[in-house]
Amino acid sequence: MRIGLLSDTHSYLDPVILEHFRNCDEIWHAGDVGDVAVLDTLEAAKPLRAVYGNIDDVTVRRRLPLNQQFIAADLPVLITHIGGYPGRYTPRVRGLLDELHPRLYICGHSHILKVMMDKQRGVLHINPGACGRHGFHRMRTVVRFVIDRGRVENLEVIELGLRGQID
Repeated sequence: MRIGLLSDTHSYLDPVILEHFRNCDEIWHAGDVGDVAVLDTLEAAKPLRAVYGNIDDVTVRRRLPLNQQFIAADLPVLITHIGGYPGRYTPRVRGLLDELHPRLYICGHSHILKVMMDKQRGVLHINPGACGRHGFHRMRTVVRFVIDRGRVENLEVIELGLRGQID
């Protein structure tokens, strides 16, 4: 299963992202979608799993949950927008991780690209960074990876260019 992962579009979806995700089976969005048109475009391209973020209005929140919990290619997954990372989880996410025992935990919010293993919990954490125009991030990023028999493989970070260089 090939996954395209993005977060923090903040109402801007760079068209090149869809080209990078052309061969993906699903697109996952870790919140702060912004404009509902971003959801419409992603859903038209591929099956979409997404969560709402703190900037998302009621229109987006009606369409998306706070958390997504599911199994993809034998891998238990948890996606939420605000959650922290190994050693610095929010209390809410710490409780979810202890209750649900995902093997892959994805969040956004910080605009900081992170891929790190939580050895204590046996969960891989991915934050794809931010790919939108707004925020303090310098480089816009998305992530692409494969899930095969419950394992994340061939993880790629895709740099989309500097945030300040978008027309």
